[in-house]
Amino acid sequence: MGNPNVGKSTIFNILTGLKQHTGNWAGKTVELATGKLENNGVEYTLVDLPGTYSLLHNSPEEQVTREFIEKGDFNCILIVASAASLERNLLLTLETLHITNKAILCLNLCDEAENKGVVIDTDELSLQLGIPVVSTSAKKHKGIKELKSTLFKVCEGDINTYSVSNIRALPDLSDTEGITHEATKLAEAISRFTVKKKGRCYSETDRRLDKIFTSKLTGIPIMVLIFAFVFWVTAYGANYPSQLLSNILFAIKDAFVKFFTELGIHKIITSLIFDGIYTTGAWVISVMLPPAVIFFSLFALVEDSGYLPRLVFNLDKLFQKFGSSGKMAITMLLGFGCNGCGVSGCRIISDKRERTAAILTNSFIPCNGRIPLLIALTSVFFGRTESALLNSLITTGVLLLLLFFAVLISLLVSLISSKLFGKHNTSSFILELPSYRRPQYIKVILLTMKEKVGYVVSRALLVSLPAGALLWILANISIAEQSILSYVVGFFEPFADFIGVDGTIAVSYILSFPANELALPVMLMSYLSEGTLTEYSSIEDLSRILLANDWTTLTAVNTLILCLFHFPCSTTAFVIKKETNSKRITAFSILLPLAIGITLCIVTKLIFSFAHISS
Repeated sequence: MGNPNVGKSTIFNILTGLKQHTGNWAGKTVELATGKLENNGVEYTLVDLPGTYSLLHNSPEEQVTREFIEKGDFNCILIVASAASLERNLLLTLETLHITNKAILCLNLCDEAENKGVVIDTDELSLQLGIPVVSTSAKKHKGIKELKSTLFKVCEGDINTYSVSNIRALPDLSDTEGITHEATKLAEAISRFTVKKKGRCYSETDRRLDKIFTSKLTGIPIMVLIFAFVFWVTAYGANYPSQLLSNILFAIKDAFVKFFTELGIHKIITSLIFDGIYTTGAWVISVMLPPAVIFFSLFALVEDSGYLPRLVFNLDKLFQKFGSSGKMAITMLLGFGCNGCGVSGCRIISDKRERTAAILTNSFIPCNGRIPLLIALTSVFFGRTESALLNSLITTGVLLLLLFFAVLISLLVSLISSKLFGKHNTSSFILELPSYRRPQYIKVILLTMKEKVGYVVSRALLVSLPAGALLWILANISIAEQSILSYVVGFFEPFADFIGVDGTIAVSYILSFPANELALPVMLMSYLSEGTLTEYSSIEDLSRILLANDWTTLTAVNTLILCLFHFPCSTTAFVIKKETNSKRITAFSILLPLAIGITLCIVTKLIFSFAHISS
């Protein structure tokens, strides 16, 4: 166990290797990882408890950790703390030792502490706490051998731990104010005895940087610039690899189609497999994979640098005015990569009402499956100057405005929710401002590829491949010389016209429920009357196709609105059901953004109509 960002999971991974699996704590959505390790023929189970700052039941993570410790079904607790921030980390240690003394304290990040001039007397600290203390640097595998040896000796009774009177005298954990006050005083006293600093103040550089990154004057503008850069690189850095992937995958398709034809396989079966299922999968991979890799990697690097908590700090007061807290900002940022990940991230919000509001509005944030459509449409209708650089800047500016609008609507929904349910005070939370660090570029990117990109793309393929077969059937089976898809488009045409779009646009969003990436290719497939998903080779081609099908500025604006506000994809809906265990909330999360999108489209159409009449 331990605070977040102290290397707890890294030590867990080193100790257990690949002998791990994850599962939810009984009755909770909080995941616990478990692993196996052996010593002298005895097999032990190591449980990686959620990162938490205290045991005072302010969040599901704290509740799970406290329940596990109070149950007492363990040989030893391995408490991981940051050697560079010992006083703060001691609060959780003291709360734990107030329940049990079967523990070891692992002072990780000792190399970072040394760089900051922090020296800790581990022998004195061990006497003050009554448990063994081991210094480690998990990144360099330094001290791991001593840690394992000490861990097994405590488990087997070769090292005895004892209860310290000062810790026993702390108030009960149910007295939140009392335990916090007294534990803070005791942590300060222990730190004075055990921590020594040499040279200049170790936090001087961090404080200078914080005067820039958390300033009321510069904090928000820097945040906007950072994420404008992230979105710009994501949008335009993905173009070339997306095109390359598309060329490779469709070249493979052509080769397979030729092979199947030579084998004499019926052309209908061949078309279903390759024009339907394979082409859909190729679209999802080529359109989704490069932006996912770039966005998640950049986001992880920002997080690893220590900046992300500063962003939350900057936004917390603003979000509080709308009945939420800065934690919602984290879930929104995750939603830009994948709404399913954003919904899962809502676990960090302890208040149930705030958490529900964050879950309901996370799909308002465009994920990397919708961002390509936003970029394409803004490029067609707004970025049409002679300068490619100017076009990219204009498109990025319009995209940022759309994203800010989505965030604003999310906050307004959160505010309305807090008013309707009579909630006047937002929940409080502990926010750590960790030291600024140089990101571990290679490690962070590889871990991101493994844990996030792989999950998102695999889930998208899982639902999009069957959707490809369905799309092929709708587009290729005809009744009275007209495809089923055409009948479906005609059915929705009156309603679509009422909200300022056309039937093709409405159907494309409906059929993109399995994966948002399908919306644009379905539009093009319908417009061009093709029996397979269609890709466009340039913005000029896309512009020509849309204008030929009577697109206007109103059509483009309302299509962008629907891109922001329509029901979440099937993956996100699945995650919402998993996280809330509620069919009612899941259904509402599907209907709410759709209702907002339709309402905004009607309002926009009325505005355009009024402007046309006035002119």
